[in-house]
Amino acid sequence: MKILIFGSAGLVGSSLVSNLPNIITDCKIFPSSRKDTDLFSASETLKKINSTNPDVVINAAAKVGGIHANNTQRTEFILDNLKININILESLIPFHNVKVINLGSSCIYPLGANVPINEDSLLTGKLEPTNSPYAMAKLAAIEIGDAISKQFGHKIINLMPTNLYGPNDNFSEDSSHVIPGLIHRMHIAKINKIETFEVWGTGKPLREFMHVDDLTSAVGYILKNDLFSEQVLNVGSNDEISINDLVLKIKKVVNYDGKIIFNSKMPDGNPRKLLDSTKLISHGWKPNVELSEGLSSVYKWYLDNKS
Repeated sequence: MKILIFGSAGLVGSSLVSNLPNIITDCKIFPSSRKDTDLFSASETLKKINSTNPDVVINAAAKVGGIHANNTQRTEFILDNLKININILESLIPFHNVKVINLGSSCIYPLGANVPINEDSLLTGKLEPTNSPYAMAKLAAIEIGDAISKQFGHKIINLMPTNLYGPNDNFSEDSSHVIPGLIHRMHIAKINKIETFEVWGTGKPLREFMHVDDLTSAVGYILKNDLFSEQVLNVGSNDEISINDLVLKIKKVVNYDGKIIFNSKMPDGNPRKLLDSTKLISHGWKPNVELSEGLSSVYKWYLDNKS
């Protein structure tokens, strides 16, 4: 099985490259990042697919970020992600036998969706305003994939993971997701002996987090069991935690002894976003990395790799 992974240098892509061969022992991985292929170019994207002649294409390429990045770079988030998704999916039209795994995000679901959020909630309401441009790009990818599947017969599945964390994440202060952003800022506060640590929002929203290696295990499980009959599948840990309790867990892992202050003037985002992953779990897959264990391993990776 030849597997072409777009976005191979990112959080998800690097986990897929490292761990998929342990799950699918007869596979050959073709990693692809921006260093070898400009996914904003349709011709370069098609050239990469032609040169590797894959059995499976995994689209893990995306412009991603936290609430601040999504809300302040709205144009870049919708345009960049649309270009990536359109170029990959359109390039695959002539390759009817190539299976496609398109990776999305739980932010595609409406703000008022019933929780736990199942796949049937898709397109049933208004999106969460702070990341709606990114969500619209991901929704467009699902619709394009569905059109291609129905018209040309491709096998395309869209995986919607919950909030991911893990090694090779973006630990920047301004554009990172919740966990890497908190780890980085709290580590700096610890080193500089800053006595207070501010967190955006009230701390009350509930979030579900999953280690990226669990997403890779789900991808491997889908490939091994040929679960391409589903259009959309949620992939989550089935556990949720308040931002307040998450911050306290990270505080313990980092060994920061300052005071936590929540800035309620800043946005909380969606109050609750637990995914219903019953469909995938009913097929026999389950996550394995417990949150406290995962946070400890990620902080160790951060210490070993921070510049």
